[in-house]
Amino acid sequence: MATTRATTPTGDAPDDRTTAMRRLLPPATRRPTRIGLVAGGLGTYWPQFPDLLPQLQESARYVTQRFQALDAEVTDVGFVSDAREAEVAAEKLRQADCDLIVIFLATYLTSSMVLPIAQRAKTPVLVIDLQPSEKMDHASFDTGAWLAYCGQCPVPEVGNVFRRAGIPFRSVSGWLRQDSAWERIGQWIRAAHVRAAIRYARHGLMGHIYPGMLDVSTDVTLLPTTFGSHVEVLEFDDLRQRVEKVTEAETEARMDLARQIFTLDDTVVEEDFRWGATVSVALDRLVEDFAIDTLAYYHRGLDGEQHERLGAGMILGASLLTARGIPVTGEYELRTTVAQLASESIGAGGAFTEIQALNFADGVVEMGHDGPAHLAVSSLDPLLRGLGVYHGKRGWGVSVEFDVQHGPVTLLGLGQDADGSLSFISSEGTVVPGPLLAIGNTTSRVDFGRDPGAWVDDWSATGVGHHWSLCVGHHAADFKAAASLLGIDFRSV
Repeated sequence: MATTRATTPTGDAPDDRTTAMRRLLPPATRRPTRIGLVAGGLGTYWPQFPDLLPQLQESARYVTQRFQALDAEVTDVGFVSDAREAEVAAEKLRQADCDLIVIFLATYLTSSMVLPIAQRAKTPVLVIDLQPSEKMDHASFDTGAWLAYCGQCPVPEVGNVFRRAGIPFRSVSGWLRQDSAWERIGQWIRAAHVRAAIRYARHGLMGHIYPGMLDVSTDVTLLPTTFGSHVEVLEFDDLRQRVEKVTEAETEARMDLARQIFTLDDTVVEEDFRWGATVSVALDRLVEDFAIDTLAYYHRGLDGEQHERLGAGMILGASLLTARGIPVTGEYELRTTVAQLASESIGAGGAFTEIQALNFADGVVEMGHDGPAHLAVSSLDPLLRGLGVYHGKRGWGVSVEFDVQHGPVTLLGLGQDADGSLSFISSEGTVVPGPLLAIGNTTSRVDFGRDPGAWVDDWSATGVGHHWSLCVGHHAADFKAAASLLGIDFRSV
């Protein structure tokens, strides 16, 4: 069927393809996630038990090292022993503009030492208490040795005071080198990645809503007021003006890049391929000029006029940008680009997805979408297919087709309720092999372990909307934590 094979071997493992993709499509750079860290204990103990503070400080150094090894920028303000020192630490953390503050309760401390940090920094807080080892040696321990294991003691106290102060309480209890405890901590760090990405995102909206899709409509003020992000309203003329400045050499170079990434089906028309490459170059410039982190677009067009051709030529460039971590979606789906950005920020991809059909014989929900695709979730080399017509849309050109990687996946949608409030909506399933349509779509067969019709009923009842992000791996717990940090509801099917 195909006339030109991509240079990346079809049989490569996903990690090999990811490495090759990153070489060809360098990931977009953003502000790093910022984690604030402070440790503490009750200073009254130090003169009473001279060996206690050095032991606790050693534990604090280990915690700092573990955090510094994470993919984040860590501001460590040290060890505090009383409320005044806590106030100084709170001011330092406020100035650091953190995405998450972690308070390590090394032993008992009063809630008056913790509350100022949570109140003044105005940042989500995670309380951790990690005793030195799995258990105490009761036969040999004296009071000072026991106090090093007393970090859990103030956790209920802090939880009570946070509730009375209207501050969300989150905690991880465990021991210092406990893998499961650090996995739970890591979950909150991944959630902080999501918060950082969305909090500082600049979302582009270009064109207009797909006529009649009422669920897609989003109040552009809602994202800035909920998350602090920015919505940049763009015109298709912003893209047209940049397309006119693309040189022949730039178009040829983009076509060469596409040949290295995609398999070209024999349905691809050279003129349409060239047009998609030209629009791709211009899209890159548009994103750079407006410092865009996501882009949602749609233009209906008429009789092949220029704006219709621009909209129809977006798929190649949009897929390349999405692969670099800048989600681009059709049908003006602003909220779905936010969900894709959340998926991308934890390294799980995030493909623009809707329900295509149900297979009751195999017990699967068939999902996918035409248009822009996230190449990182492809199981094999993605295919460029030529389409003479885009279903439900005007225009023609090249489209992206592939089978999503088999294995665990997570859906994430951004819902909106009657009062305007936003929510994360998620469901975990498994992509399984089987027959797929060859119509220029990204497609997958997702097994949710239940009757597919019943799953659709429950999924639709959440208010998720027409589209969502599909990412690889099971990450519902990460998205639940992220919703907590973002201050929005979380719903799971």
